[in-house]
Amino acid sequence: MRHAPGNALQRSSLFFMVLMLLITACASPNPVTQSPEASAIATHTAVPPTTTSSSTPNPTCTPNPPTPTPPLPATVWVASYLPSDFQDSVKLEADALQTESPEGAAYLIDAGGDNPISQWVYALVAPFPTITDGVTVSELQQAWQGAGDGPFTGIPLLMDENTQAVFTKLWGAAGWGAVKVLPADRLETYAWGSRPSWGIVPFEELNPRWKVLTVDDMSPVRVDFDPDAYALSMPFSLVSNPNSQNTESLTGDGSPLQSVLTSNWQADKLTTVILTGVTAIVRATAETMRTRGITYPAIDIGDTLRGADITHVSNEVPFTPDCPFPNPKQPDLVFCSNPDYIELLTFIGTDVVELSGDHFSDWGPDAMRYTLDLYNEVGISYYGGGYTESDARKPLLIEHNGNKLAFIGCNAKGGGYATARGENPGAVACDFEWMAEEMADLKAEGYLPIVTFQHFEYFTYVPQPKLIQDFHTAAEGGAVIVSGSQAHQPHGMEFYEDGFLHYGLGNLFFDQFHMGLPTGQGFLDRHVFYDGRHISTELIGIRFVNYARSRLMTPEEREELLRSVFEASGWLSDEG
Repeated sequence: MRHAPGNALQRSSLFFMVLMLLITACASPNPVTQSPEASAIATHTAVPPTTTSSSTPNPTCTPNPPTPTPPLPATVWVASYLPSDFQDSVKLEADALQTESPEGAAYLIDAGGDNPISQWVYALVAPFPTITDGVTVSELQQAWQGAGDGPFTGIPLLMDENTQAVFTKLWGAAGWGAVKVLPADRLETYAWGSRPSWGIVPFEELNPRWKVLTVDDMSPVRVDFDPDAYALSMPFSLVSNPNSQNTESLTGDGSPLQSVLTSNWQADKLTTVILTGVTAIVRATAETMRTRGITYPAIDIGDTLRGADITHVSNEVPFTPDCPFPNPKQPDLVFCSNPDYIELLTFIGTDVVELSGDHFSDWGPDAMRYTLDLYNEVGISYYGGGYTESDARKPLLIEHNGNKLAFIGCNAKGGGYATARGENPGAVACDFEWMAEEMADLKAEGYLPIVTFQHFEYFTYVPQPKLIQDFHTAAEGGAVIVSGSQAHQPHGMEFYEDGFLHYGLGNLFFDQFHMGLPTGQGFLDRHVFYDGRHISTELIGIRFVNYARSRLMTPEEREELLRSVFEASGWLSDEG
């Protein structure tokens, strides 16, 4: 039966409309081929009959993927009371931002916590002229609570508000009156004006006017310091904020930290230097060594001397193979030492020998040259004397753990004691104008000048005017330490300009044991340098037991010595 053309056109129009609805609903990126029916309608021609039958599948609807929404940057809050050096070191990943409020922050960096990213070392300190050397952890924590019975009972701990906040976070709130908070730049001045006093400061804020007190016999200015075992090592941690939902937005390992300073204390930035007083291996000292052994004088103090990174000895006397047997009752003051006795200096780990002493020239030019050759042979550096005047003037430059030290020495008596002139060997006479120029050049190169003197000898704890004048001149020239190598008994000390001045340390190896208590006492001064600064000095007391041998002082002997020299220094310290 044949259909009228009009009916065919109606059916084709209906099919076309359905097809367009499908195309509109499910758009495809591929072009759509027009059907024969649609083409026929468009050209007003009849549709040819279909000769074959096929099943055309319905089009599949594939929706476009949604545009991804980038994650919000993870926010990190750093407690504002943490030390500024630590805060400045915090570097975040690119997909993290620091926020000023902990509310809603994805991560928190704060004192304490169980995910330490840094260990910050604090120091327990007191003004330098303090008798007490340290406390126990128990005494310190009881003092924090406002209780206990220790050497500073009833005296508040001084600190700035940031340090207080850190310790409050870890130790809880301090007891009433247990802490006095001051601006950081006022702590030292207030402490010195309110002695006896003590406080807590970050390690990086140490300077020589503070005495670092031990806590359970541990101190961060010693080479054997273990920060993991120290009660004032404070952990700073990175933790996820349990109140935030934004901790999953970071890439990589999920940490917002790129880098951070892991500690303010690093062993490879620390240098310790021990300066000593008079050494003269002659008379009764040498005779005792001959009978009891060359290293006998140091059997009690050897470990302390060897424990320094740099050990200084001022040896006034030359070595010579022609030196006669030692005579304990030698009437004259012309001295020499048997070359075998240099073993005492190597035994204590001597790194640096000062040659500014009065007796270096006692045995003549050949003995001085022989002595210099011997020092070179055993690897001991020298200064303050030399083969020629030019050699004797040279500063001894040492770099250790990044600290640049310059040793300069001279004989302030001059005359026949300082024979290094022109090509002649010997000790060098002091030339303060030249010394100031030399120190200025050295400081411009990053060196810290240490000046040591052979000077006039006084048998009193009180520094005398001539010493004060010359020591002040050296400090004004730029010395960070000025030390007297000439004294046969300890003298007082002071801080002047930017330097620590100790007018005399007493004997190290010399036979004046019989001359009374002051000549039986002595100091080993342990100076601490860190990251290019002089940060601390520790006074180590020694006591002679005979003409050659000394030992470390008992607490009672040490207290007696410190009171004597602090009073002689004008500090009149009465700390317990």
